Amino acid sequence: MTASTLRRRNRGTLHVLAGLLMLSAIFRAGAHIDPAFAQELEQPAPILADTGPTMQSADLLAAFQAREARLVEREGQLRDRLQALRVAEIEIAEKMQAMRQAEESLSATIARAETASATDLDLLRAVYENMKPKDAAALFVEMPPPFAAGFLGMMRPEASALIMAELPPAVAYSFSVVLAGRNANAPTE
Repeated sequence: MTASTLRRRNRGTLHVLAGLLMLSAIFRAGAHIDPAFAQELEQPAPILADTGPTMQSADLLAAFQAREARLVEREGQLRDRLQALRVAEIEIAEKMQAMRQAEESLSATIARAETASATDLDLLRAVYENMKPKDAAALFVEMPPPFAAGFLGMMRPEASALIMAELPPAVAYSFSVVLAGRNANAPTE
């Protein structure tokens, strides 16, 4: 006999033994079941009276009712908050519109002021250009150098040259320094 044949035979034996043990367990259990059923049938089942909700279900009902009340209150608070947010949004929209109108008005005012200022400066430049160079030079001597240099920079080069020729050399030099340095700090890139 080979080893595989012996193993097959031993397995068959094990299966037979396991089957016998199971049958024995079933017979033993069956012997004990009948008396248990008999005892149960002898005692009548108690009749349960419907006494309403027990204490636990009453507590549960109260807890649910309290929770529902809290939820209703919270829902009311959320509704009030939502209404307040809607009112705030309307107010914010109105204020934003008022700010836009104020900004547009301010921009228009600034534009008018800049235009008026440029017009005034252009008028003064024309007056200084049309004056006799000696008379204009007398006025420029009294002006602060940055202010006077600004007018000289706006004038036609011929008119500026005639006025500068009439100025004392130190004053003409200070005006020249201001004119030369006006754009020195301008970005190059």
